[in-house]
Amino acid sequence: MQRIGLRWPGLLMLLVALMMLVALVGCGDDGDDTEVTEDTVASSGDGDIMLASTTSTQDSGLFDEMIPAFEAAYPDYTVKVIAVGTGEALELGRNKDADVLLVHAPASEEEFVAEGYGTERREVMYNDFIIVGPAGDPAGISGMDDAAAALTQIAEAEADFISRGDDSGTHKKELSLWEVAAVQPSGSWYQEVGQGMGEVLRIASESQAYTMADRATYLNLMDTLELDILVEGDDALFNQYGVIPVTDASNQEGAQAFADWITSTEGQDLIAQYGMERFGQPLFTPNAGPETSS
Repeated sequence: MQRIGLRWPGLLMLLVALMMLVALVGCGDDGDDTEVTEDTVASSGDGDIMLASTTSTQDSGLFDEMIPAFEAAYPDYTVKVIAVGTGEALELGRNKDADVLLVHAPASEEEFVAEGYGTERREVMYNDFIIVGPAGDPAGISGMDDAAAALTQIAEAEADFISRGDDSGTHKKELSLWEVAAVQPSGSWYQEVGQGMGEVLRIASESQAYTMADRATYLNLMDTLELDILVEGDDALFNQYGVIPVTDASNQEGAQAFADWITSTEGQDLIAQYGMERFGQPLFTPNAGPETSS
């Protein structure tokens, strides 16, 4: 008994140490996180292409098919996506924290290239924005084809509206429509949440509020949402995407390869087919053209 008593404290300490080691190993094994954020830019390798793009493009699911196809065509490169709003994507380009941009605010994109931050801008694809909201439609906008007039009715009804509020292409478009409507949205009914498109749609669905979204993200998530398309078809809701290689990017060759591929026949065909199997319609319409700014 005396010998057992002398050994017990040491045995207890050994067991505690082993338990701590197991816990540390378990905490460190979180799996391979495929989402790349701004914080991971510095860890990119020589063959990595840092693609700064929109949360709406990411949330549409397009990259799940596009990036593997590009990497199959260019096996020396690996694309890492930084999914942010267009404003932040352009800022990443200015700081050379991204190699190539895929964004959707043409005026801001053309300014970016004109200032020398991008080597060129090419149109890639388009879809449209829609205004979605609860089936009950308290503002009575269902079926309207004038987006600015619909926003006016939402404001007059002080019906809950969720705004991206993140300087994204979608947010820029929303603000331009409020300007056309001559409305300065404010008050408890208007909430700027600073989130990406998918999260904004979820918030709007949970709170039964209106929001503006790109059609691709809405269609990709609609089975999880309690929101209906209420306003569509206005020419002002046109949503054009462009690709821009960043001037003097860390991976200039890779950036140019991606821009060339996404505007090539192979890239455009993939875009034209995306969504057909699941939705019976493409989520984007390819319309690649020549360089529009230099």
